[in-house]
Amino acid sequence: MEIKEIRKNAKERMKNICILCSECNGRWCAGKVPGMGGAGTGGSFQRTYEKLKEVKVTLRTLHSVYEPNLNCNLFGEELSFPAFVAPITGTQFNMGGYVNDSEYSNDVVLGAIEAGTIAMIGDTGDPKCFSAGIEAIKSANGKGIAIIKPRENFEIIKRIKIAEAAGAIAVGVDVDGAGLVTMKLFNQPVGPKSLDDLKEIISSTKLPFIIKGVLSVDEAKLCVDAGASAIVVSNHGGRCLNETYAPAEVLKDISEAVGDKIIILADGGIREGVDILKYLALGAKAVLIGRPIIWGSIGGRQEGVKITLDTLKNQLFQSMILTGAKDVKDSKKLSCILYTK
Repeated sequence: MEIKEIRKNAKERMKNICILCSECNGRWCAGKVPGMGGAGTGGSFQRTYEKLKEVKVTLRTLHSVYEPNLNCNLFGEELSFPAFVAPITGTQFNMGGYVNDSEYSNDVVLGAIEAGTIAMIGDTGDPKCFSAGIEAIKSANGKGIAIIKPRENFEIIKRIKIAEAAGAIAVGVDVDGAGLVTMKLFNQPVGPKSLDDLKEIISSTKLPFIIKGVLSVDEAKLCVDAGASAIVVSNHGGRCLNETYAPAEVLKDISEAVGDKIIILADGGIREGVDILKYLALGAKAVLIGRPIIWGSIGGRQEGVKITLDTLKNQLFQSMILTGAKDVKDSKKLSCILYTK
């Protein structure tokens, strides 16, 4: 399959839940939660996309970087490029239902492995969704990461144990899901977490622990104090709270504050390979990719996920050649590709 065919199929199969706009900026789908849009007016979604677009890179072609290195090691896994599949659930109420959660989970977990990386599976109000992700991780001999909603601590720890039994390579909580509409619809209580809460959860497992949904330096420092292995600088795609900052606006400050103490990941607005490079240059070690993976699964199933990831990987490779970026692990040199007047 080709990427154009995958996206054409996805557009036809998503039943106007998502029309795969020529510029996926969150305007057409604003307010469609559940669905594929952003919360409220869609302002946070749109800002996430627009602020990443505002980050510019410098074209450099007078150098000797012919074969940039995209490989990296995170959570004990060798990745072919610094990108994970973001944790996404709720295919029936968010994506139109062409694939169910079991099919989607298998598509992303196995498709990611074929592309040389790892998928995260998610959690939502319907317990079948988390179970589907866990089964996909089992089928892949543990090659997956389980991200859990910020439920009561005992509920989180129960799900961590399930992920451990499945052989997951890491676990985490997307704390920015504390007020998700979809959780409320299923009468599933979620809420914020204190430092003591985080310490209790993190101490319950020996697996690397990821806190997803950090947008400030002070909370990044709190995650370090709690003993987390990694954070994801994210506003949940703008789907939780309207009028937030974009990850691209705060990532550099967070990286400068705690980048030597914790693994920093980032997500939001990634549509092509150069977007990955921007996040790396701002201080992330890797990114999470969401929306394009949904299109990949619905438009081409497991093969579609692999092709989507391979396309982004190839675009990143080309972007590194055209900016003189030699290695995805060299954060200091990567920061030099950003345009400054």
